[in-house]
Amino acid sequence: MARPRKPLLSRDRIVAAAGSLIDAEGLEAVSTRRLAAELGVSGPSLYNHFRTKDEILEAVADAVSAQVDLSMFDASDGRDWRTALHDWALSYRAALADHPHLVPVLARGPGRRPAGLRVADAVFGAMVRAGWPPAQATHIGALMRYFITGSALGSFARGFVDDVSAYDPADYPHLGQAHLLAERREQVDQGAFETGLRALLDGLALQYAALAPGGRGAAATGAARRGGGQGG
Repeated sequence: MARPRKPLLSRDRIVAAAGSLIDAEGLEAVSTRRLAAELGVSGPSLYNHFRTKDEILEAVADAVSAQVDLSMFDASDGRDWRTALHDWALSYRAALADHPHLVPVLARGPGRRPAGLRVADAVFGAMVRAGWPPAQATHIGALMRYFITGSALGSFARGFVDDVSAYDPADYPHLGQAHLLAERREQVDQGAFETGLRALLDGLALQYAALAPGGRGAAATGAARRGGGQGG
């Protein structure tokens, strides 16, 4: 009987294998030799698709960016700029939470990555369309990336150990419950993210209201009031 044919090597197969390896073991686990072994091919064959290991990492990072929902920024979507930023931030954070080891790569910015550039283009375009000056729209895009990727770089709750003896009330009178944080990591970190996101959007709404008195200001102030519970 003829031997079953191995699937042809492709960029998608390489990216998928590298992504699985990174998710399981971290960025340092990726090497062309290790990837070739995982794929059952010779090392040099990878260079037919990627010139360097860094190119592979960039492609994996871009695949994560492609998971972020951008539908809220479509001109026909109907969500106002504040709601769009809120919903996008949740989708972006969820993608990063699924692939935490890739956050340092994504935090460097989109570079030449197509999906990453589509994210930046969608945010900037939606903010300008909503009436933000281009410079401010750029600042908003940067601010949101700082906040979202920063929140995904580490866990506040995991920064505490589950040993009550580590928090002697004689030394730390306000940390009597700190040993419980680690086991409530998801609840604590999600709550912190949503609290920060709500505060950030409230602040932007105040700036937006100041851009032009009258119609836009009144509308933005109303949106800030209505949006007070949207981040929860």
